[in-house]
Amino acid sequence: KILKIANNYKIPVTPWGGGSGSQGGALPIYGGILMDMKRMNRLIEIDRESLTATAETGINMQHFEWQVNQAGFSTMHLPASIACATLGGFLAHRGTGVLSTKWGKMEDITMSLEVVTPTGEIINTAPVPRHASGPDLLQLFLGSEGTLGVMTKAVIKIHPLPECRRFHAFLFKDMHEAMQAGKNIMLSRLRPSVIRLYDGPETEKLIRRVLGINKSGAYLVFGFDGYPEIVEIEMQKACDICRKQNPEDLGTELGELWWKERYKFFYPPYMFHMPQAFGTLDTVATFTNIEKVYWAMKNCVEKNFPEAQFIGHFSHWYEWGCMLYARFIIDNPPADPHAAAALYNRVWDMAIREAVKNGGLLNEHHGIGLKLGRLMKDLYGPAYGVFEKIKQALDPQNIMNPGKMGFRGV
Repeated sequence: KILKIANNYKIPVTPWGGGSGSQGGALPIYGGILMDMKRMNRLIEIDRESLTATAETGINMQHFEWQVNQAGFSTMHLPASIACATLGGFLAHRGTGVLSTKWGKMEDITMSLEVVTPTGEIINTAPVPRHASGPDLLQLFLGSEGTLGVMTKAVIKIHPLPECRRFHAFLFKDMHEAMQAGKNIMLSRLRPSVIRLYDGPETEKLIRRVLGINKSGAYLVFGFDGYPEIVEIEMQKACDICRKQNPEDLGTELGELWWKERYKFFYPPYMFHMPQAFGTLDTVATFTNIEKVYWAMKNCVEKNFPEAQFIGHFSHWYEWGCMLYARFIIDNPPADPHAAAALYNRVWDMAIREAVKNGGLLNEHHGIGLKLGRLMKDLYGPAYGVFEKIKQALDPQNIMNPGKMGFRGV
């Protein structure tokens, strides 16, 4: 009813989940209705035969995980923002959790959706995500960031809690050698739940602070989960692959410690030291391009902004490439907020354009939102017109989250 009224009177509507996003996707820049979804927070059903859980999209992701844990299962979606973000937010931005290398991103673990369209119709996507029954409406709404409707219910894959989860860490002399090891683990078709590779600066900056490893190089950690016998074999194979590069073997203890402390990397006092301007420039590329993307972004930031530090790690790996979680840090930015924001936006703009120029994308799992919308037409070229036609067909009055993802404002 709310959307029918809003559509009739051309009132903008912006869905709001946990408000933890970093791209401005939930900012109601044209006013109107801010639709807080957090009261739609029920876990509706656990299907023990098909291993799915049906929930309303306003449910806090940590609460969702705890409830399925009590039944002996896990969503295996464990991002750093799990305590402050909602299921709907992850659906809207194609979110990624720390175990995604094995268990998948949000678009991989979602079976089906209930969506209220901008004109107020309630629609459901196909009950299963694999079919030959026409184009895939599920993937159309996933990642749409509230611009095509309001996702109200989702069926999510769940898995039995693993019997065993183990980690191992190595220190390589440089990022390139560590990248070769990580790539070869993936190309071997082993199924690690985690691979995370920290470049030299982040190894020295964060690994030292959080894990107490006072050494130079590139820290790489990986983990496997499941049946103990299978985990043991996979761990041994992955270690054998790494040892071909002659790294320093840090063993299981410093791998397990990383898992235990994994959320500390994102919070003070380990990461932020105010006053700072700080940005996360995540992108994704093939193995052919990912190091080229890293060096292009790093050189761009450090050459054009001498006051900036550029650090990064590689997480969320695929059989064809991986994600770069790059950061720029500027200590003591301009005191004037407008000057600080202008500097921040210049770094973002130049660095992400370098990523795209060298084979990366605008973003891997934080979304487009307001921050990167201006670059969508540059990325997609004439294909962006397809998005605009879909938006016009579903939202003829342009009420849903206007001005985001490059779509026009009110």
